[in-house]
Amino acid sequence: MKAAKPSPHASDPATLAFYAREAAVYVASGEEDSSRWLAAFVAALPAGARVLELGCGGGRDAAALLANGFDVRATDATPAMAAKAAERLGREVAVMRFDELCDVEAFDAVWANASLLHVPRPALPDVLARIFRALKPGGLHFASYKGGGTPGRDRLGRYFNYFDCASLVEAYAASARWDIASIAELSGGGYDGVQGPWLALSARRPLS
Repeated sequence: MKAAKPSPHASDPATLAFYAREAAVYVASGEEDSSRWLAAFVAALPAGARVLELGCGGGRDAAALLANGFDVRATDATPAMAAKAAERLGREVAVMRFDELCDVEAFDAVWANASLLHVPRPALPDVLARIFRALKPGGLHFASYKGGGTPGRDRLGRYFNYFDCASLVEAYAASARWDIASIAELSGGGYDGVQGPWLALSARRPLS
């Protein structure tokens, strides 16, 4: 990993450009199975829950959520990626950056698998505060991040915030009054083919 100077904004231009350029190849190369963390997320939701997905990519997880009977709003910051997801889902996928989220108490859950990991560290508390406001009281949030501890870019030029467990908890604490239910630390791969540490976090907005 080489060092990177984080953007003051919630989206890194070089990362967005990568996904715009590589959307077709990225989607075609992805696994067909839904995320390893999705089953536990689904099991924690009430029937017919309204779910927001941030950074839906090719729509793999959104398709699984829809198949489970949830009311899903899928979003992605890259128009080309949103178009690929819309093809798969047969429905509109909103083009939206994380810092454009402005809903208030609208969702039972927010799913952000391998997406918030691209938010420059200084901007993440604001994004997490937006997610907190968008959740109904008691609502569930899931996000996964690449671990490592030091922000930087991968060999493809994408920015990652590369949190360790303690600094990720600090970012959530700085954003809102989250109830963090769990943080799992594990090893996994990614589009760049490199194995490394990952963090999977589940949290709720308190009922009151």
